[in-house]
Amino acid sequence: LIQKVCLMSLDTLSLAESDQGIKRKLLFVVNVDWFFFSHRLPIALEAIRQGYEVHIATSLTDKLVLLESHGLVVHPLSQHTNSAGFWSIGKMVWQIFRVHNRVNPDVVHLVTIKPVLLGGLVARLSRVPAVVSAISGLGFVFVAKGIKATVRRRLVGLLYGLAMGHHNQRVIFQNPDDLTCLEKLVHLPDQKVTIIRGSGVNLSQYIALPLPNGVPVVLLAARLLVDKGVREFVQSAHILRKRGLSGQDVRFVIVGEPDLANPASLQADELAQWTEEGVVELWGHRTDMPQVMAAANVVVLPSYYGEGLPKVLIEAAACGRVVVTTDHPGCRDAIDPGVTGILVPVRDAEALANAIQELLSDPVRCATMGQAGRELAESAFDVRQVVAVHLQIYQELMDKSVSYTHLRAHETPEHLV
Repeated sequence: LIQKVCLMSLDTLSLAESDQGIKRKLLFVVNVDWFFFSHRLPIALEAIRQGYEVHIATSLTDKLVLLESHGLVVHPLSQHTNSAGFWSIGKMVWQIFRVHNRVNPDVVHLVTIKPVLLGGLVARLSRVPAVVSAISGLGFVFVAKGIKATVRRRLVGLLYGLAMGHHNQRVIFQNPDDLTCLEKLVHLPDQKVTIIRGSGVNLSQYIALPLPNGVPVVLLAARLLVDKGVREFVQSAHILRKRGLSGQDVRFVIVGEPDLANPASLQADELAQWTEEGVVELWGHRTDMPQVMAAANVVVLPSYYGEGLPKVLIEAAACGRVVVTTDHPGCRDAIDPGVTGILVPVRDAEALANAIQELLSDPVRCATMGQAGRELAESAFDVRQVVAVHLQIYQELMDKSVSYTHLRAHETPEHLV
């Protein structure tokens, strides 16, 4: 009876808050601020425009002032969120739990692997009304081989099962392979699942320009991780140099920087060796990606990472640039094979070199496939569509949470036993 009275009071309070125009609260939980800034900020800004009070719990690099300038309330998390140690995990769980208690959100949106797993558990314990879990790739553990990887997958599968057991939850996948993979470990009813192809691209910022004049540029833009295929890219450049393509025929450019918190990060000595060899150009981290894309003739991502749907590939499509990428979950979902780009096997520098050479020998084909990429971006990757779907999901979940609370408030005492 006490529980019933409490639920009825909550129901009445919710209606009263709605009548008084009290803002709905949306809380993002994300590993690191730069990822949120590059992949989820448009959703947060539209939520603010629609009257939400938007909070973000994340570890901070250098984006605090930017996030706050956009009207977000920032809750810093531990700087060691990439660590897999029990102390780090326990600390993150406690931090997220404290943020939940402080904010009392209507909807929690969990992004990246650790927030989805740990934040999902906290959301259930703290009885958050609605949860969105965004699977932006399953990570290396789901593509690794061997007994150790198999054991890890089983343990992670158990965690996913617990984290995705909320009664009012939507799980967003970026490609069907990740959905199929996770469904082998976790039961996910159809009404709980949505597929959204990537985080979208601003088509007014990333525009299709004619291919540049001069020496063709082959571009790889990514975090400098081994499993992003960076070494295969450099190997393909060596292969084409041996075939007689000099620096007057093609430039190989790498944009990005190491992620030293990631065990797969490339190290400074290897990058220095590449610079000394002079086969590839290292442009470092760039914030002017539309201009970088405009300078390229071909965009390459030979990844075998646990991708969701790589943002760089949809940016390349929006800029009208033909793509070479791997026949790997997430990567293959970002292109129309043979129309907007070419697929090659993973870890195959020879096949990568062949595809690059094939495109460089046919500029007309590059332009035609690039135009097809722009059309694909307009139909499938427009950030406005991505944002609208997310806001619709929030509203559906909140409507469902109100209905659930109302139903619970009117249950008989027998149902509450």
